Order: sequence, then C-alpha cells, then structure tokens
Amino acid sequence: MPPVVISPEELAANLENVVLLDARTGANPAGAFASSHLPGARFADLDHDLADVGDPRIGGRHPLPTPARFAGVLGALGVKPEDEVVVYDMAGGINAASRLWWMLRAAGHQNVRVLDAKPELFAPAGLILNADTSQHQPAPPYPFENWQLPTVDRDFVKTVQFDPTWTIIDVRSAPRFRGETEPIDPVAGHIPGARNLFHLELAGPDGKLLDPEAIAARFNDTVGDIPLDHVIVHCGSGVTACHAILAFEHAGIGIPAIYTGSWSEWCRNEPLLK
Repeated sequence: MPPVVISPEELAANLENVVLLDARTGANPAGAFASSHLPGARFADLDHDLADVGDPRIGGRHPLPTPARFAGVLGALGVKPEDEVVVYDMAGGINAASRLWWMLRAAGHQNVRVLDAKPELFAPAGLILNADTSQHQPAPPYPFENWQLPTVDRDFVKTVQFDPTWTIIDVRSAPRFRGETEPIDPVAGHIPGARNLFHLELAGPDGKLLDPEAIAARFNDTVGDIPLDHVIVHCGSGVTACHAILAFEHAGIGIPAIYTGSWSEWCRNEPLLK
C-alpha cells in the first residue's frame, strides 16, 4: 500500500517533483487561492471540479461527477498517470483534499498523497505561501472510464441498514448524529441503523492523522468483526467521509464503500423513524 499522507517537511524537500493540487473550500475559495497558495499549486474547486452539484434530493449536496467529466478536470489540471500528486486544503486535509485523494484513487491513480498538516505548520517546514500565478501545461483527459473504488447508493443502504452483517458508519459529529443540531441540511438526525465515528477523532489538533494503531482501535470499536467489504461510510455530503476513509487506509485497514449521497440525500427522501 503506498503512503496516503505526506509531511510538510517531505513536501518542502520534493516540491519541484510533484503536481500540487489545492482543494480548499470556503465562501470564495478561488479568490482565496489566488491571493495565497503553496508554490506551483493548481486549484481544484469542490463544487465545480469535484462534484456535479444540482438537486440535493438526487445524490446529495456533492454528488460525484461522471468519470468522463472528472477525467477532463484532471486533464485541465495537467495531471497525468505517471505524476506524483499531492493534494492539500486549508483544514489539514480533512475536507476536500481527502475527497480529491479518494477521487484520484478511484480513477486508478495510486501515487497521490494528502498533505498531513494545517497551514500553521507550513512555514516552519519551509512551505511559504505566495500569490504567484501558477503555470502548467494541460494534459489529455485522464485515461479512466469507471470509478474503481466501491460506492453504494441510497437503495442499497436501505437494503442493509438493519442487517447485522453490515455496518454503516456516519462520520459527522456526535451532536449532528444524535439530531441535536444540523447546521447544513434541512433535517437533523441520522440514518437508522448507522453507527457514529466522528472523523475528527481520527486526527490530532494539528490536523495530522493519528498513529495507525489508534485509528485501527477506533475503527474496530465501531465495526467489531464485520468484514471491510460489508462496511459503508458516509457523512453529510460525501466529502468528510473521504477523510475517514483516508485514515482507514493510513491505518492499513483498507478502503470501504462510500455512500456519496450521504445524509444530505437521505434526509430529503426517507421518512425518519421516531
């Protein structure tokens, strides 16, 4: 299994040899990127490049684009199959950087890692933000036709949600899982039958993933003896679920299926059990 994360020190020493992708989010991510980014970085927008945003009842708030569309995005970013790719965001990799990592792996690109640090650790490692205009040559559309990592849809989740041989992991915070608060979607709660493992519990306050042993312990406490191919991970819209999947891969557990529609699709379609 290739490494899934890279330290800021290692990236600083190898910056000239990688394709660096910035997947930050926020109110104006493109503008924020233009004003300050790591040297040579290329911007990938969550809503426009990494999702096919439309009616959230169909696929949730961040449904996957078609493979053909994402292949074109990678080509426009200049990503080729032989490239070493590093992705980062401004939240320690917990957000769209992990989503982009998952999408690249699902496109068949193995040589991709997430920068395992929050921005305050960049400069001490020699990674200096700047506003330089990044120049790169576009490439042909990335050569893949189908997603190569497991995904499931809402109908499949409905068939296994109460099956004791399956586990559905909801990686949102415990208050959101319990339905005490919901800052984004119109309904609070969780998919009946799901279990909660907050993805931020898999990383430290500096944004770095925990040691593999600690991640594996949290995974095993949640899943028990359910095999990996009977595990489904979801979040609010299929983004931070990828951070949990990144952590599981980092721990040597492997990559479970993702329900990309996640709670944002489910809560708009399924009646909630009282």
